[in-house]
Amino acid sequence: MIKNFIILSLFCFLFSCTTETPKIAPVDKKAIVDSTIAAFQKTLLEQQLDSTFKKYHFNGSIAVFKDSLPLYRRENGYSDFKRKTKIDSNTIFAIGSVSKQFTAVMILLQMEQGKLNVTDKASKYLKEFQTKEYENITIHQLLNHTSGLNLMGGKLMFKSGSDFFYSNDGFNTLGKIVEKVSGKSYDENALELFKKAGMAHSSTGNIFKGNNFASAYVGTPAKFSEVPNMPKRLGGKEIGTPAGGILSTIQDLHSWNNALYGGKILKPETLKLFMAKSSERHHATFGKIGYAYGIMLNIGLPNSYFHSGYIKGSPSLNIYYPDTKTSVIILSNIADEERGKGVIFRPHIEVKKITDHLENTLAQLRSKD
Repeated sequence: MIKNFIILSLFCFLFSCTTETPKIAPVDKKAIVDSTIAAFQKTLLEQQLDSTFKKYHFNGSIAVFKDSLPLYRRENGYSDFKRKTKIDSNTIFAIGSVSKQFTAVMILLQMEQGKLNVTDKASKYLKEFQTKEYENITIHQLLNHTSGLNLMGGKLMFKSGSDFFYSNDGFNTLGKIVEKVSGKSYDENALELFKKAGMAHSSTGNIFKGNNFASAYVGTPAKFSEVPNMPKRLGGKEIGTPAGGILSTIQDLHSWNNALYGGKILKPETLKLFMAKSSERHHATFGKIGYAYGIMLNIGLPNSYFHSGYIKGSPSLNIYYPDTKTSVIILSNIADEERGKGVIFRPHIEVKKITDHLENTLAQLRSKD
């Protein structure tokens, strides 16, 4: 339906009203097509994403950017339910496991400096891995969740490298390796990376001192309870900063996507390694997907790199479509945990389906140019 609508509209725009031929310079039809497609993207996104907001009474922020062009942006609800503070463009959210891609990039930056290699065993850097159970786990396996590790100190789920098991402690281990080889804390490494990416309002939960943080809640806007000790609790053993303790904004995550996938953070060959599918995950929410280094990817079209995040009360999703340089970012600060994650992430799934479909439609249109 979307495809037919766009084709019809483009046809009308480009080929109507041609009874007279004015004496003007040649028209760049490709530029007109591109700008017209962008205009219809905006219209369709407004219609469908506004509908998603309304359907789920979504409390949070959703934005879509094509490179630097904002195609859609909307905030709704409260960052502080008790004080009725409205969410706005400056609101800072906990992003949960979206943090993992930052940790992965920190590891790769250390590799570019010659301080480690992803083929190295973790036991080379950390004493707690110098045991018979853990001695063969590599950095690569920690990055793509194939180490077999669940909780530190526990028995491996399987022989390292033979299967997939999502491990927060695996990423907290990577954070320790970053600290060991860099000689700096994880927080210091994070701040350096944020600066490099132009992320002026991001932090870790450990060191956050701002005023625009969205308090996290469980329940519904009508009946809620605040998650205590936020955002400091993100740095505790239950979560861990490298696995899920970064705070950010819509704009900062957009800047991150553009900087990272635009080649401003990692060298081209390192970025390729970061994005390369090296394992598969059967995700409870998104189904069968590929996994690279702290990032998930679609199996099939459209080409997409994404990661969801969830820490108590704060569901999030960050998507990047490399073919069109499009970012889709969804941040929220309330979750009805009694209904389960499948329900909590319904708005995020619906938005991803809308933008996946739109990406595929636009790719088909452009292939006929």
